[in-house]
Amino acid sequence: MPLPSVLFAHGLWMNGLETWFLRHRVEALGFATHAVSYPTLHASAADVVAQIAGEIARLTPPVHLVGHSLGGLMLLRLFELAPAQPPGRVVLLGSPVAGSHAARSVAGWAIGPSLLGRLALEEIVSRGPRRWTQPRELGVIAGSTSAGLGRLVSDLPEPNDGTVAVEETHIEGMADHLVLPVTHTGMLFSQEVATAIGAFLRNGRFAS
Repeated sequence: MPLPSVLFAHGLWMNGLETWFLRHRVEALGFATHAVSYPTLHASAADVVAQIAGEIARLTPPVHLVGHSLGGLMLLRLFELAPAQPPGRVVLLGSPVAGSHAARSVAGWAIGPSLLGRLALEEIVSRGPRRWTQPRELGVIAGSTSAGLGRLVSDLPEPNDGTVAVEETHIEGMADHLVLPVTHTGMLFSQEVATAIGAFLRNGRFAS
């Protein structure tokens, strides 16, 4: 019997290679992991959604989804634009679903829009509050170790992961929310995060 599939979507300024350690740890928990790569600075949300949907279509259901930062917002857009997806659960890692103080600060710089790119401007800076209305369970993991570039460009609310504040990760309709002592990037290398992902994908809750 094939292992359940898990597709990972990466964050801003990344390409998916940095998810290897986390995917390896999730694989050890009994899942077959895959990664999608997309251009974070120049693609449109529709293009990224089409790419993610195409990757999902190649996998055997159920297909669980894990998105880090901007990647999590792209998963939310997937279900807005193409909701008819195979069964599976969704986990967001440090995704600023309620917008980002840090991103708004950078967007105000003269070169800020170029640094952030179209997706971040549309999905993090300009978007209003989101709601999760899908029948599948959505879990959110936030970090509380405040070390990262976000602290240098913005007065982040506490607690935060150095880039995204915990309060920015809450979304109405989520099934569970977990705060762990990791940074925004550090969550990609955390065994504790991997264990929590595995528990949620199996049970729909972070408590195993």
